[in-house]
Amino acid sequence: MMRLGLTGGIASGKSAVAGLLREMGFPVLDADSVAHKLMEPGQPAHDEILKAFGAELADASGKIDRARLGAIVFADRGKLEQLNEILHPRVEQAILKQFAEWEKNGVRDAAFVEAALLIEAGVADKLDGLVVAWCEPEQQIERLRTRGMSEGEARKRIAAQLPLEEKLRRATETINCSGSLEETREQVQALAAKLRKEK
Repeated sequence: MMRLGLTGGIASGKSAVAGLLREMGFPVLDADSVAHKLMEPGQPAHDEILKAFGAELADASGKIDRARLGAIVFADRGKLEQLNEILHPRVEQAILKQFAEWEKNGVRDAAFVEAALLIEAGVADKLDGLVVAWCEPEQQIERLRTRGMSEGEARKRIAAQLPLEEKLRRATETINCSGSLEETREQVQALAAKLRKEK
């Protein structure tokens, strides 16, 4: 079984590609939801985050307000790195465990982990390949604005991530998500066919 990463900048079409891969029968782990689970009350990262960023980030039930945490870390690269140091090793552990489970349960062709920070977290180095979803930077900003972000906030989020050129340089496959969903689907179908032929 090939262990593949799916990455791309924020609002670059990564989730759409992940959805298409699932439709085509590939298992895809969403690393963001793994990270969110690790931040839940009772999980080891939960207390560590509150200790590092302030107990006032938790609501009455103990849940961390991710929007407030995001506002803190995306305004300060040092704080973002601090959060990543708490989360990345735990997320990586969960990813490798999931891949092992899929393999044990008979997944043959390929399985994916979808995450914005696969390269930055060093996880990409432990995988068999990296698919990078991308679109034009103006489209990223436009998509983030439709999600309710200001242009300044959108640019800040994009700037906090590894530059697209660097991601593309590390890619074993690329999916251009600048066009229609149908055009994206065709590229994902071609990738699926290639992966199934390679096995």
